[in-house]
Amino acid sequence: MNTTYDGSIQQYDSIAERNVTMRTRDGVSLAADVYYPALGGQRAEGAFPVVLERTPYGKTAPRQANKGHYFARRGYVCVIQDVRGRFDSEGEFYAFAKEAPDGFDAVEWIASQPWCDGKIGTMGDSYAGSDQAALATLDPPHLSAMVVAVGASNYYHSSMRQNGALEQRFLIYAFRMAVTSREADADPSLKAALIREYTQRLPDHVRSFPLKEGTTILRRLPSYERWAIDLLTHGEYSDYWRERGYAPDEYYEEHADVPTLYLGGWYDSYARNTCASYAALSKMKNSSHHLLMGPWTHGQYEVTHSGDLDFGPDAQIHYNDLRLAFYDHHLKGLRSSAADWAPVRIFTMGTGDGARDILGSPGANEEYAGLINHGGYWRDEADWPVPDTSFTPYYLRAGGTLSPASPEDVEVAPSRYTFDPANPVPTIGGGISAAETIMKAGAFDQRGRADFFGCDDTLPLNARQDVLTFQTEPLERPVEVTGPIEVRLWASSSAPDTDFTAKLLDVYPPGSDHPDGLAINLTDSIIRARYRNGWETPELMEPGEAYELVFQLYPTSNVFKAGHRIRLDVSSSNWPRFDANPNTGGPLGVEQRSVVAHQTIYHDAERASCVVLPIGREG
Repeated sequence: MNTTYDGSIQQYDSIAERNVTMRTRDGVSLAADVYYPALGGQRAEGAFPVVLERTPYGKTAPRQANKGHYFARRGYVCVIQDVRGRFDSEGEFYAFAKEAPDGFDAVEWIASQPWCDGKIGTMGDSYAGSDQAALATLDPPHLSAMVVAVGASNYYHSSMRQNGALEQRFLIYAFRMAVTSREADADPSLKAALIREYTQRLPDHVRSFPLKEGTTILRRLPSYERWAIDLLTHGEYSDYWRERGYAPDEYYEEHADVPTLYLGGWYDSYARNTCASYAALSKMKNSSHHLLMGPWTHGQYEVTHSGDLDFGPDAQIHYNDLRLAFYDHHLKGLRSSAADWAPVRIFTMGTGDGARDILGSPGANEEYAGLINHGGYWRDEADWPVPDTSFTPYYLRAGGTLSPASPEDVEVAPSRYTFDPANPVPTIGGGISAAETIMKAGAFDQRGRADFFGCDDTLPLNARQDVLTFQTEPLERPVEVTGPIEVRLWASSSAPDTDFTAKLLDVYPPGSDHPDGLAINLTDSIIRARYRNGWETPELMEPGEAYELVFQLYPTSNVFKAGHRIRLDVSSSNWPRFDANPNTGGPLGVEQRSVVAHQTIYHDAERASCVVLPIGREG
């Protein structure tokens, strides 16, 4: 997706009007900063297309001002609005769920202003990506284009929860957001206490998760605490999760049919949401839809590295230029590079030489010191999943092998391990956001590190007795894996409820830069066994009975080079990213007991566990 710009030029100056208010349908006043094109220090005459972002992170933040002036100087009015209950906007803040009506009202209020020419585009990342998806389900008449960056399709299925398990980063998020709450800004002593809790005592809170109502400083902010407790305790997919702000995919039939760019990253916490939104809406709607997926962590589109890996100088994009090209084409009708974009552009990782950047070597930069040249390249595709992908089962085999050859023996002994919720497997990277003080996002060699929360040693994670490893022989030729990934796990447990995790890794052979080799995480997920037959009605397990558990990992695109191995690690925890299942079958979020679970993974001919890999053109 060429972002070399050939549309609008910077032909205006810009001025901002602060705290412009609008009334929602229920009478709440929402505040926005509005950036106008200007000439000679005065607002330029006439009407312009408008770009809108609705954010909970403060409309006056420097990055927002930079964005506002960027678009105004290129012939757009840019509106940055605080969402309900945040900063200068009235009302009660209850994160994500109820953003659709306010977003609709904001779009249509803008359309009534004399400085709007009737064309309105939306933009924003993360929360501001998801609230775009929410408002679009109400189909505002003047919504004309969207750039939905790392936004939601369904928070229950692949963000706040994954296959029934809770992503605890959102409990951390509640503490983080409390620091900048309107309540804190109105009470200096409360703000000081909240800062102390977040910067000094947060690790103690995480170690004591799940949250107990009324036991933390969040009780001083009732809507923030209520939201966190609701996430904990609403384990089933119910009407709670069907709010438009949580589940835009429930309303895709009603969703606006406007040109949309979906932007995401393989190591972003919204990777599955982003791809799912494009895959569904590009087929349901008549307008132009595009998917752009890079190798990035959350929102890091203008850097070239993720965790331990570097992907080369071409891995970044120029975000504002990309959006400008899109809006110029769809809001102004100009000829820009967006007119020639392929439906899908993805970055395929893994074609680098694996060398480690050493500070002091020619061209080295301190930012990249110690990073591994994993490399990669951009490619255009006609659709997602990529056409002609071969979805190939790789079977978990006795002795820890992973093979496309299915097992033939029905007498093969299963693999076993014991899961103790009091000693969970620590989180080492992955698709994480909003929890930077506790968890690091991205690609990392899967071994303990002193700077990773929950690590007690520096051994490889699969040295633990509660991690099973299944891997191929060293590959004789490159194998490309690009697309969604499904795990089909035959398992039993001594417990009535438990979790199972799966993690796909690219295993580097030993070399001069990494004598022990490397085991780099690509994607992972988890399933809570009580939801194996559906998300709405839990069913406890019969201890010792084997069940097939089918669940999705996040999508990825990676070339496993010759000499590398494809590896799948199976366990029952990934903490603190996901809540550790107490194994009792008790109510979620409030159970205070836990028991050890003895787990069994089957890999015989009748119960053939496998991971279904999307094998691409290098295969």
